[in-house]
Amino acid sequence: MERNIKRAAVLGSGVMGAGIAAHLANVGIPTLMLDIVPRDLNDVEKKKGLTLEDPAVRNRIASENKKKLLKQKPSPLTSKKNLDLISVGNMEDHMEKLGEVDWIIEVVVENLDIKKKVFEQVDRFRKEGTIVSSNTSGISIEKMAEGRSEDFRKHFLGTHFFNPPRYLKLLEVIPTKDTDPEVVAFMKRFGEDVLGKGVVEAKDTPNFIANRIGTYGLLVTVQKMLENGYSIGEVDSVTGPLIGRPKSATFRTLDVVGLDTFIHVANNVYEQVEGQEKEVFAVPEFMKKMQEKGWLGQKAGQGFFLKKKGEKGSVIYELNPATLEYEERKKLKTKATEMAKQEKGTKRKIKALVSAKGDRAGDLLWSIFKPVLIYSADLLGEIADDIPAIDRAMKWGFGWELGPFESWDAIGVRSSVERMKEEGEQVPEWVEEMLARGYESFYKKENGKLYFYHDGHYREQVLNPKEIHLKLWKETSGVIKKNSGASLIDLGDDVALLEFHSQNNAIGLDVIQMINESLEEVKHNFRGLVIGNQGKNFCVGANLALMLMEAQDQNFFELELVVKQFQQAMMNLKYSEKPVVAAPFGMTLGGGTEVCLPSSAIQASQETYMGLVEVGVGLIPGGGGNKELYMKQLEGLPKGIDLDLTKVANDVFEKIATAKVSTSAQEAREYGFLNDQDAISVNGDHLIHDAKQKVLALSQTGYQPPRREKVPVVGEPGYAAMLLGAKSMGFGGYASEHDLKIAEKLAFVIAGGRLKEGTLVDEQYLLDLEREAFLSLIGEPKTQQRMQHMLLKGKPLRN
Repeated sequence: MERNIKRAAVLGSGVMGAGIAAHLANVGIPTLMLDIVPRDLNDVEKKKGLTLEDPAVRNRIASENKKKLLKQKPSPLTSKKNLDLISVGNMEDHMEKLGEVDWIIEVVVENLDIKKKVFEQVDRFRKEGTIVSSNTSGISIEKMAEGRSEDFRKHFLGTHFFNPPRYLKLLEVIPTKDTDPEVVAFMKRFGEDVLGKGVVEAKDTPNFIANRIGTYGLLVTVQKMLENGYSIGEVDSVTGPLIGRPKSATFRTLDVVGLDTFIHVANNVYEQVEGQEKEVFAVPEFMKKMQEKGWLGQKAGQGFFLKKKGEKGSVIYELNPATLEYEERKKLKTKATEMAKQEKGTKRKIKALVSAKGDRAGDLLWSIFKPVLIYSADLLGEIADDIPAIDRAMKWGFGWELGPFESWDAIGVRSSVERMKEEGEQVPEWVEEMLARGYESFYKKENGKLYFYHDGHYREQVLNPKEIHLKLWKETSGVIKKNSGASLIDLGDDVALLEFHSQNNAIGLDVIQMINESLEEVKHNFRGLVIGNQGKNFCVGANLALMLMEAQDQNFFELELVVKQFQQAMMNLKYSEKPVVAAPFGMTLGGGTEVCLPSSAIQASQETYMGLVEVGVGLIPGGGGNKELYMKQLEGLPKGIDLDLTKVANDVFEKIATAKVSTSAQEAREYGFLNDQDAISVNGDHLIHDAKQKVLALSQTGYQPPRREKVPVVGEPGYAAMLLGAKSMGFGGYASEHDLKIAEKLAFVIAGGRLKEGTLVDEQYLLDLEREAFLSLIGEPKTQQRMQHMLLKGKPLRN
């Protein structure tokens, strides 16, 4: 049966329900969001003379929660326009509309009886074949389906999103014994390809996979803290990025999630398990007292941490669990933590830390890792069928860099098992059996393929064909050429990939050189080129430290040469005989955007934060970014109408002068960084594959590079208009004297100098203007101060 989800309905419009509705709208699915009917009028409704029977009142809860989506930060919407795809109603008047949708998602209160009543209504109104799912975080999926029709049960399953749905990758799919396998397969494929999720199939057990292990790990951490006299701040200082976990670490995470939510999740397991496991899931008394006091975390203004304003700005205090008083925040700094910081990679850091016996940080981390590793191994088969499912759930749902079994491999399985047994721990039988067979790790890599241990032997990890892992790919396909900043890789099917791997993927002479060499190689031996990588961010811009050093040494001849080379590389890229597709994701700033704009096409990840941000360090774009954004916006205008050059120039000026950065790829399109020919990959893991397919499509349709045409500029009148706008910002106190100097240079470049409006100039003329302005600004002491401040503090200086 050919399935498609063209319309959806979300039942429940709270934070999670509205977030799911927003995510569906982000991928273009019109969504109906329903909630309960209010029992009382609010003050506004009373003043308007409304009654409980008025539609505006009856739909109020869903309507208000829809509006809240615009105010939430980070935004659940990839574009404010997506809000139009969400329609609202209530669960008394509009249930018949469920017959018009293809997927119904229940997100009501976590109460089995209430959910069953909702599903009874759903069963009455849904059309046959409609998929129905629950977003429960741990209530039995089987029990929810009891008493429902056969067709309902065949099409019913759990789909557990993680909050916030737009940003957290994990989607746990939980079938029942009656769920049609074809429905399960479809939802897993739909989750990956359309919703952009990392999908893991979980079993119908308390809290499924990620919340079961994650909650256990958090409670173990709290218990070890209390047993051994560590403070909340000390624990957070070593359970975050140091071991490959989010910056929010342990207790800051609980403050963000909300203590009430966490306690509910913990109690859900507590009530369904026995013995030693039950003891771990018993919430400590001090946390219960915090809940009684309303100290629930971020939403209550205080929790495990409290921010207070002091003489020198805000100060964060930590809670003392024994006294429930707030004290100065402490950090755990030991010999082991300092040694671990010198290690490269999270695997080496974790091994160094847990191996440090007798060290206060090492002992704490070993006491946390040990039970979580054993617990994860104990649950294999009960919560998931294989170890990759558990590891992926923890990475995608909790932001761990390494899952439990990957962490165990990093620590060393045999040596850690021996230590566990010496300390009186019972290691799961299957782990000891694995070691007895001579297998030393849960995973192994061979000939560019990943294998995992399963039932006595290694099994190949089957990945979605759209997932291209560059590290593995390079092992089998090799590298065509490389230098310190970038590599050229054979991506197969006569497509090459240029991968940046400099620090922060910043652009320096090595990257510029490899861009030119790659274009030459592709010209003779390939159908096209993808520019992409799988680092933390696509590219954060040019090598700022190198430029500052040259400017301070007054090496302006060398600087001009570098800028000229970068500009020329971008022109070579633009006019390449073979198609070049840029595949940006994450931070794509300054020079990163300048690489994308002249490419034949852009295939952007949905989470792409794109902008020309050079004014933040006292500069303007120097690699052709001003010209390319201006030209891209001109090309995007409808054909056959008179061009309003001034409007386009002002728009480009405003975006660059204010260092505007998109909050998504969709917003990047609205800002003019992407056009209608460019595309967006919702699933970031499919980005390289999608970009490769775009190269092949361009090649197959007879790609021709753009014609070299002259560019109409606004000239002196437009320059004056842009300057006027900048000076009004200065008069209003929003721009400093140096800001105005930068704005003046930028306006001159975009205007094309003091020419007549409509004058046609060639691209090299605009590049020369840009380079001259860039070099004059980098020689300014105030610009150098801004550059230095950015390098030291990581944020702009206003001087």
